[in-house]
Amino acid sequence: MADFLQLHLLTAYGPSNLNRDDTGRPKSVVFGGAPRLRVSSQSMKRAWRTSDVFASKLDERLGKRTQRLGKKIHDHLVQQGIAEDKAQATARKIAGVFGKLKKANAEDATLIEQLAFISPEERQKALDFADALVARAPKVKDIEKEKVKPDALLDRTDTAADIAMFGRMLADNPQFNREAAVQVAHAITTHRAVAEDDYYTAVDDLKSRDEPEDAGAAFVDVQEFGAGIFYLYVCINRWLLLRNLGGVQSVRDASLAALVEASATVGPRGKQASFASRARAIYVLGEKGTAQPRSLAAAFLKPISGEDHGKLSVEALESFRDRLDTAYGSCADDRYTMNCVTGGGTLAGLIEFAVS
Repeated sequence: MADFLQLHLLTAYGPSNLNRDDTGRPKSVVFGGAPRLRVSSQSMKRAWRTSDVFASKLDERLGKRTQRLGKKIHDHLVQQGIAEDKAQATARKIAGVFGKLKKANAEDATLIEQLAFISPEERQKALDFADALVARAPKVKDIEKEKVKPDALLDRTDTAADIAMFGRMLADNPQFNREAAVQVAHAITTHRAVAEDDYYTAVDDLKSRDEPEDAGAAFVDVQEFGAGIFYLYVCINRWLLLRNLGGVQSVRDASLAALVEASATVGPRGKQASFASRARAIYVLGEKGTAQPRSLAAAFLKPISGEDHGKLSVEALESFRDRLDTAYGSCADDRYTMNCVTGGGTLAGLIEFAVS
């Protein structure tokens, strides 16, 4: 089995604002001395994890990133008639295994300070443990004296495919951390690109032209957008993914299939109502092998220019790949290309390549 699967994707987005910075503008970066638009890896992974693709291919094998496990436990117990103080003490005792809690006198005392990635099995273990704890500990002080061993709640291997892929960190219980089997780069445009301003107005439908006040717009504002062809690099350690999943080959294969399809068809959902920025990759190069992985972002150090950015971006990527092979020796044992610019390859073929 090849150690690494690498994906190199080119996706063309029309006017959009997929991933905003703190000012509301599309994220950006300077690369090769030229301004580019950027989409963060975090926003990509979030879009994939919560997509219909992942839901359909991985079904019940998806984790949840949340601060609210303690609240879920608390509400579960209260619904069964457990007293409020006892339910809260139990929830804090169990949720504390997954991360540092808010202070006991805080309004949201059952919340974990930071987001924790929790598998469906771990969540069920937490609820079952809560039921058992309130049954054997009659008073709040008895619950507070209980020692909860992490092994009783946390798993060392994953049934949650997204945790196996993207990893997790539990600061207080690092032995249950998961090294990510999937690395995702920030996507950047292959060419110069900058955010632009869209000045827009809104009209009051019930305002009459006969009314004495201004008959113009009732609302004026500006929103930012950008457009371009984005290069995205994804590196999957297939051996580590299988190990994270406890050696279950069928789940590993389903995870790879979901990841390949999502990376080619799903993007961040920012400002969808305004821009309908639903795009699919126009080009995907898949590579398998045991050689040291490498990004092909340097193919675009010199920004693409010319009339056909799609064709020129593909040519630049493939040319740089070939030059690297000449310099370092073959960087992959096998390759598969899906090219919607010139034709050739299919998503089904790419998925089969990734899984086999």
